[in-house]
Amino acid sequence: MMHKRDAVYSAEGRLYKYDVNNINESDPILINDVITADGWEDSRLVVVANGTLPGPPIIVYEGQTITVQVTNHLKSEEVTIHWHGITQNGTPYMDGVPFLTQCPISPGQTFVYKFVASHKGTYWYHSHVGAQRAKGLFGALIVREKKSLEMKEHIMTIQEWNHDLDADLEDAKMVFGFYENRKKFQSSQSLDGQFFSNIKAQSGLINGRGRYYSDENSHNEAPLEVFAVEQGQQYRFRVIAAGQLFPWSISIDNHPLTMIATDGFDIEPQIADAFIINTGERYDFVITANQTVDNYYIRAKTLEINRNTTAEAILQYYGADQNVQPTSVPRQCTADDRCVVVNCFFPYYPDEYFTDCLPIDNLKVKSDTDPAPPVHQGKFKEYFLNFAFPGVVSFPSTINGRRFVFPTKNVLADPDDANFPCEEADCGEQRHCFCTHSLSINHGDTVQMIFLNMGQGTGWAHPVHMHGHTFYVLKIGYAKHDNRTGLKLEGNSDIDCRGGTDRANSWCNNATWSNQTWANGNVPGMELLKPVRKDTIIVPSGGYVITRIKADNPGVWFLHCHIELHANDGMAMLLNESFPHHPSPPTGFPYCHSYPDNETPPSTTTTPSSMPSKVPINQETGTTVSGKFLIHVSTYSSMMQ
Repeated sequence: MMHKRDAVYSAEGRLYKYDVNNINESDPILINDVITADGWEDSRLVVVANGTLPGPPIIVYEGQTITVQVTNHLKSEEVTIHWHGITQNGTPYMDGVPFLTQCPISPGQTFVYKFVASHKGTYWYHSHVGAQRAKGLFGALIVREKKSLEMKEHIMTIQEWNHDLDADLEDAKMVFGFYENRKKFQSSQSLDGQFFSNIKAQSGLINGRGRYYSDENSHNEAPLEVFAVEQGQQYRFRVIAAGQLFPWSISIDNHPLTMIATDGFDIEPQIADAFIINTGERYDFVITANQTVDNYYIRAKTLEINRNTTAEAILQYYGADQNVQPTSVPRQCTADDRCVVVNCFFPYYPDEYFTDCLPIDNLKVKSDTDPAPPVHQGKFKEYFLNFAFPGVVSFPSTINGRRFVFPTKNVLADPDDANFPCEEADCGEQRHCFCTHSLSINHGDTVQMIFLNMGQGTGWAHPVHMHGHTFYVLKIGYAKHDNRTGLKLEGNSDIDCRGGTDRANSWCNNATWSNQTWANGNVPGMELLKPVRKDTIIVPSGGYVITRIKADNPGVWFLHCHIELHANDGMAMLLNESFPHHPSPPTGFPYCHSYPDNETPPSTTTTPSSMPSKVPINQETGTTVSGKFLIHVSTYSSMMQ
């Protein structure tokens, strides 16, 4: 950690200059002047917006036009900014995906994003280049209704953190091998016996602050984020999962949570003891500050069973001693008083947890006038998309066996190159191919996409994010699990993976329903009247998620796993929606391409790959006023803003 040009260290939740020997005789350094991360004293390079981790929140009102000027001050990297959850209806060039919707912003260049905040909710912005998001380039984007707040609000971002390695090195270790002290790094496992990829998280950060625990009881006394509340009042928390890999289970000691929204859409209130949030997702909850005036821990924990990765913050009542750490304890779940957790990616906790799962498809959208798009004869399409790592020698990140290769020009601005079909001769049922995987969608169609995680390449849950839409979640099908241990036993039998072999050995590149009467939107058990709306959904290992959209947003939209390593390795594709209706690029919009400009088909040669082993910037009101913001992207070394 650095303050200006001086090293600092943490003690008793405060920061002190490196040469202070007696903290009782020295004034602490202002915490807001330092990117503390987990309090590790050695510096680590971060990439951030406007000098803060996370970047400053942008808070606007529904219907406002947002103008953001992004200037790239990085010396060696390009950048783009994606506005996660904003559908960009009518403004697809503002979506922020390099070579799909824009040319990346080179060092020294400026790009002005301009779009409408069309729907209230909790959103966020982040880099969509390489591993920059995990390096710190993200922040909250909050769209409020044009009315007085019903209650005070807090914004909370959650991420994992490695204070030794930056995300590029982690990515390289994933591909070429991860070793520590001459031993292979062991993947961590989740509660259901499945795996997480080879990322070493030493700690977790809430709003950019956390602590490094050397063991379960000893930490480095780094300062935590503090959320102030007044006794007797209610507070809305807007939670954003900004990390690169791990799901987090979040709870607050002595305070039940009332879940009220996810990914920008209100849901019927659901009381829970905790909720699980996967990278890319957002959840809003309400608490009532009805406890004794004191300090209480906000707790977040990954679902790893062989590592203890935690993040903490403090819920501090006005009047509580600010110099005293919380002594609260988490709720104890018992056989007679079981706990409830929302958004599990498995159906059962092990018996000894005394905890019940509430899947996301059990929740209902709050609106009574937002049913799933209907099925119309001739205007309904159904697609099975398998997110997995199938293979024999190599195990690339794929969708239906296709590893995504980015085009070398902006395909949205160059309509002749908007669709690069993967050649079927190279992309068979039990084969890999590397190509610019795309799916053409006709304007006005109802499109049902079944996100799968099936076959020989399963074993890791995938949070899938769709640009350009919020889809309707109609049903989740889990793998078969042991209801006592919670462990996965075998894949869901609703899916026929085909491939000329059994489900466990099929690559599941050409799946369909096992029961063909389920085709054409006839799957039993779907929620069609009040389905939850999402733009990011966890696809369970061995299972599937049924989603549906109306093809009414012309553009080229990215669909990908939101685990940074998986997306970078090719678990992605593009949706070429309503091609004849694509809008023309803005005047003066930049073009980019290789030189010479003779696009060659992407290679289909299979090569070995990795086994997945603080204050608003501005706020304006009114119906026609635009919000204008400046974002400067720079590198810092855990130093002064």
